[in-house]
Amino acid sequence: MLLSTPLREVLHTTQPYLDALKGMGITTVGDFLLYLPRAHEDLSQMTTIVGAPMDTKVTIRGNIEDVKLVYTRRRKKLVTATFTDTLGDSAEVIWFNQPHIVRMLKDGDEVVLTGKLAEDGRKITFVSPQFEKAGARPLVHAGRLVPIYPQHDFITTKWLREKMVLVKPAIDQLEETLPAELLAEENLLPRKDTVRALHFPEEPEEVKRAHDRMAFEEMYRLQEQALSRRRDWQEHSQDRLKIPMDIELIRAFFASLKFTPTGSQKIAIYEILRDMESAVPMSRLLEGDVGSGKTLVAVAVMANVVRHGGQAALMVPTEVLARQHAESITRLLLSFHTYVTQGKASFPFPLPAVALLTGSTPGADAREIKQKLAAGTIDIIIGTHALIEDSVTFRDLRLVIVDEQHRFGVVQRERLKEKGSPHFLSMTATPIPRTLALTAYGEHDLSVLTEKPGHRQKIHTKVVPPMERRTVELFIDTQIAEGRQAYVICPLITESDELAEVRNVEQEVKRLSEEFSHRRIAMLHGRMKSQEKQEIMREFREGKHDILVSTSVIEVGIDVPNATLILIEGAERFGLSQLHQLRGRVGRSDAKSYCFLFATSAQQSRSPRLKAMEQHDSGFLLAEIDLKLRGPGELYGLRQSGLPDMQVATLLNPELVVRARRAAEKQLGIRVGQAV
Repeated sequence: MLLSTPLREVLHTTQPYLDALKGMGITTVGDFLLYLPRAHEDLSQMTTIVGAPMDTKVTIRGNIEDVKLVYTRRRKKLVTATFTDTLGDSAEVIWFNQPHIVRMLKDGDEVVLTGKLAEDGRKITFVSPQFEKAGARPLVHAGRLVPIYPQHDFITTKWLREKMVLVKPAIDQLEETLPAELLAEENLLPRKDTVRALHFPEEPEEVKRAHDRMAFEEMYRLQEQALSRRRDWQEHSQDRLKIPMDIELIRAFFASLKFTPTGSQKIAIYEILRDMESAVPMSRLLEGDVGSGKTLVAVAVMANVVRHGGQAALMVPTEVLARQHAESITRLLLSFHTYVTQGKASFPFPLPAVALLTGSTPGADAREIKQKLAAGTIDIIIGTHALIEDSVTFRDLRLVIVDEQHRFGVVQRERLKEKGSPHFLSMTATPIPRTLALTAYGEHDLSVLTEKPGHRQKIHTKVVPPMERRTVELFIDTQIAEGRQAYVICPLITESDELAEVRNVEQEVKRLSEEFSHRRIAMLHGRMKSQEKQEIMREFREGKHDILVSTSVIEVGIDVPNATLILIEGAERFGLSQLHQLRGRVGRSDAKSYCFLFATSAQQSRSPRLKAMEQHDSGFLLAEIDLKLRGPGELYGLRQSGLPDMQVATLLNPELVVRARRAAEKQLGIRVGQAV
């Protein structure tokens, strides 16, 4: 029997089963062997009828007698029998709706039954136990550590265990997939022994070592892929990419600010500028909680690039965010330019030419911007996906910054590579546990902003049950009367028949306009035209609206310091990380800010998950809680980036991640210097 042998030649089964296996991607002996158990159940300990506890799964060996099919008054079929264990004690056995058992068991057969004993008056009854004939061959379903497989339609775990015995000899043909020296260094089971231990374990320790091997290899492959992507990105070193770290410029930039940058901002800027002194393209991820000041880091780095004659590009996921970045970056650079021209620095710093390019930029303006980019008369370009169009070329692009990279695909990054293999900095406000960052974005070096600039107060967060709605809304009204502004976030844009209880933007605007007719209320959602969204956000920033009712389109990057209240409807429908992102739209000034999480029902308002928002203001801690609750795929869009559905425990195991990363570095002959 070969690993390539078709299953139809060895399994002795019917075509429907073979078709079902094919639908699962299993057609050969090798495929079948690699369909691994999801868990194991210890049924190795045999007991007796007298020694067995009631209502607990037990395994007992004995003989079966008086096997017969009987009918109830309602003509339902039962199979009954008498079971006598090895000590001579007896119990009645009943199987419901399984008439085929009469054909499978004969009086006098030695069997092993697994199930629960129940006491019925003076009788002891085995109710629908799993059975297996005992004889010369080893037991498959009892008397050992029993593998539990993922089930699929009528492909049951019992069927899989029986058929796996037929292909067991082929395990010895499995080839090793890890280098021999790596197996030795990490004390890992060989692949053959791993697969054998999972399908046919003899000791619990064997299963543990097999799981360790599988977890390590899965993590190792991910690290290997990430580091290979990094090597591919950095394969073309170019002297033009070497940009000296201008310490004098950075000091003057800090001095031009109205506040002192945090320690972690200074460290991140240093790490990025140090990378950019190399001819090898930088690949770094800047991770920071909401309000931690990533934009400031980006401006400092871009100023250093422009000072040395290069161009920089900042790509963001939405037009609203692109316009906001263009305004804030221009403002910071203008302030710095003014500081320098006032003679407070010993070097010149001409005001950089900054442009905005999005999908809604008028055709004539877009053509002019592209011409200036190609000629090098635009220093910094800020935009959306429009930046990676074929028609966009640069004279000397040396730095690309992508904000919220998980919203972009791998293809977009490759398109940037075609525009000159620039230094690459990714920024995210989505707090990602460090181990997950090293897994999902392992091609990057990692810089983390752990502090928030200024003296911002903690955002007061409260989960609100339905009966307290009116109290909270009146509190918000009094805050607006004192000059503040508020966001109201809804999960839906319009009413949904399937989700009738979930509030939507259109209905909330109507309700609030009626109940708070003295307030100015605006609406924002993703279906609106870009120009309309820009106008509403501009008016809200200028204080022309008191309440902005929106979907989570405002989740990333919107900065309105006067907005100090956010009310999130249907909060139970959002993940913790997204709730934390939304909460970060307030608390952007020194004023006290509030976040109210409105649950759809009283029961949901008692959810420990929502209560975690009241207790914690660290995005990184909330991200770990969310990771445990929801898994990585839903959280960070990792299904799109190729990260498999790994066990969360594996992702939260820093030691395993570091071991796998170091092993991958060694095998690839590179050292990326990640500090973990």
